[in-house]
Amino acid sequence: MSVSPRPIGVFDSGVGGLSVLRHIRTVLPGEDLLYVADSAHAPYGMKSVAFIEARALAISSFLVAQDAKALVVACNTATAAAIVGLRARFDLPVIGMEPAVKPAVDATRSGVIGVLATGGTLESARFAELVQRFGSQARVVVQPCPGLVEQVEAGDLSGPATRALLSAFVAPLLAQGADTLVLGCTHYPFLQPLLRELVGEQVALIETGAAVARQLSRRIAETDFQPVRSAGTEKFFSSGERQHLEALLPQLWGHAAPVKCLTGG
Repeated sequence: MSVSPRPIGVFDSGVGGLSVLRHIRTVLPGEDLLYVADSAHAPYGMKSVAFIEARALAISSFLVAQDAKALVVACNTATAAAIVGLRARFDLPVIGMEPAVKPAVDATRSGVIGVLATGGTLESARFAELVQRFGSQARVVVQPCPGLVEQVEAGDLSGPATRALLSAFVAPLLAQGADTLVLGCTHYPFLQPLLRELVGEQVALIETGAAVARQLSRRIAETDFQPVRSAGTEKFFSSGERQHLEALLPQLWGHAAPVKCLTGG
């Protein structure tokens, strides 16, 4: 097998995909990672499919121009809107996200699962197909969460405003008997400590970052590309103010890092 130092490209509408990037780093410690936060256009949740498709194509093209050997669309909304087109356009592994309905169906004891996600994800044909495929085995209750992505983008993971929003979104799901909650947006794993406080220990919280990292690892293993060192690097880009992402990285990524302005995307 040949050895390749080519990086893996990962992108999201903003900082949410960092929750996926953490899992990728754990599973693939030797890979170089490129992360793009499309913060100038966050959130994607209620933007048009055409707009999200255009942003996904522009950012993916930028990452491919950086010689990325695989792409991870670390955003449920962008996956629903754009992954088919990206896979048709680029001849490399393109890994997407989808709400973890199947694992939630397997985990529920009450037979009711709740899905917290953006309006764009919940209204997509991709999500409707997911529910149709697995929803017959459990009742799926959905809850759009307007404003929640913005709180994470602001770095407010547990303040009064975030607590009030999250409590209002979770309450109707619990009232309908949900004992398993799907975090259907990559921003939401950062709210798990607060969510756990609100729902207690008896409600299962399921996100998909780890599964995506494992799938990425499998896809890379199918090619000739292998990590070249035990400790890979990370490079961060933002379409918005790079200082904002730099300020959030210690909180959401775990340590400080420089951020470059996105060019060509």
